[in-house]
Amino acid sequence: MNPSVARVPLPERAWQRLRGVVCAGYAWLQQAPIDDGIDRRNAPTMQLLFVIGAVTLPLNWWWTLSHIQVRPSYLPLLVSDMVIVLLSVIGGVLIRRGHFRLAVKLYLGSLLLAVLVGMGAVGFHSFSLDQTWQVLVLVVGSLVLGRRTLWTVFCLLLLIFLFGFWVDAQKAIVAGNPPEPAFRYLPGVTFSYLLITLVLDRTITALRQSLAESQRRGEELQREMAERARMQEQLVHAQKMEATGRLAGGVAHDFNNLLSVVLGFAGERHRLDDPHPDPRVDSRALADALEGIEDAAERGVTLLRKLLAFGRPDPEAPEVFDVGTALQELQPMLRRLFPSGVALEVAAPETPLPVFIDRGQLELALLNIASNARDAMPGGGTFRIAAWRDADAPSLLIELADSGHGMDEQTQRQVFEPFFTTKPAASGTGLGLAVTHSLLRAAGGDICVRSAPGRGAAFVIRLPLAGQPKT
Repeated sequence: MNPSVARVPLPERAWQRLRGVVCAGYAWLQQAPIDDGIDRRNAPTMQLLFVIGAVTLPLNWWWTLSHIQVRPSYLPLLVSDMVIVLLSVIGGVLIRRGHFRLAVKLYLGSLLLAVLVGMGAVGFHSFSLDQTWQVLVLVVGSLVLGRRTLWTVFCLLLLIFLFGFWVDAQKAIVAGNPPEPAFRYLPGVTFSYLLITLVLDRTITALRQSLAESQRRGEELQREMAERARMQEQLVHAQKMEATGRLAGGVAHDFNNLLSVVLGFAGERHRLDDPHPDPRVDSRALADALEGIEDAAERGVTLLRKLLAFGRPDPEAPEVFDVGTALQELQPMLRRLFPSGVALEVAAPETPLPVFIDRGQLELALLNIASNARDAMPGGGTFRIAAWRDADAPSLLIELADSGHGMDEQTQRQVFEPFFTTKPAASGTGLGLAVTHSLLRAAGGDICVRSAPGRGAAFVIRLPLAGQPKT
């Protein structure tokens, strides 16, 4: 036995099972194939009413016949109740086949027939001791079939009541009494049922008006949603066109960062115009330049993947590597990226700082920040990049600082948003820092900026050390 089940008290388990059976049964009642929404909601209640009528009436007559000697005059009542039972079963079958309104009409007819038979058998005064059927036929007719059925049922009930009063009057005549007292309750009964009918009429009218208004609002809402969806589709299309234009215009700028490095290395060819006395020096310089050009071309491929990262991201290739070594190897490219008027300072740590991230994407992110710093220092300045271990957490920090024109608070809040750029049109995509932010967050790190107008900017990257939990 499951220990968790054994610990649950028996009454609670029984209640849970009963509740599950009831919920399953009610869900089954809701599955009647009825097209009209209101009728479909009323179907479970009517089916329950049919079940109650089909079960309780035979039990009631069984109990009555077992304990009380029933007079022959009650035989019509027994027959009428059995008709109600039969029509309740038929009504349930009809609802399960989708004929909801027909089932309700047959049921109401059987109730009216039972009231008529009861009035004819015992008269109004004896039959009126139980008002269940009379009130039930009014309530069901009004709630399920509407106002017209309500007033039709009311008129039929008045005629049946008159018949019951007439039966009472005939009994009085047979007994030698005057028939007039038999009708003394007719005004009161008429007024009472008229009041009930009016209340039901006003209530049903208000409910149906509210429902109609709700349906109208729902239709209006659907039209508004369809219109908004159409406008949203147009807006998305316009945004795609704008993004495509920005990307197309900014590709040249982003490639220019790498081409500047390529041009810097290609400048080494001028050594051939004035060769060094030792040919090995020139050969080594040219070999380094070609290696740098190859490295820049590989980063150009990575750049294309970055530009497509928002629309169709390629799988990353994270690896464990030392940040200090990566900065040292990136230094020649950084040197070629900046003009001669910018002083470059690279402070690589002496102790290893291993991280687990896509190295190409991280280096490209650092190049992107460096290119932004270059554009922020058109008249020259200083760019400093340093890395160190965080003393308060198992992570490392990389700071990239420049002495450029800086940023105001509004720009700092938007600097990592996709397509946000302060550069002129066709001079940038606005994707570099957004992709950098997304890359670092995916690796468990983060990036922030400190800046002020006229006082430069400093980007601080935080990354978890390899083998440490992401923070």
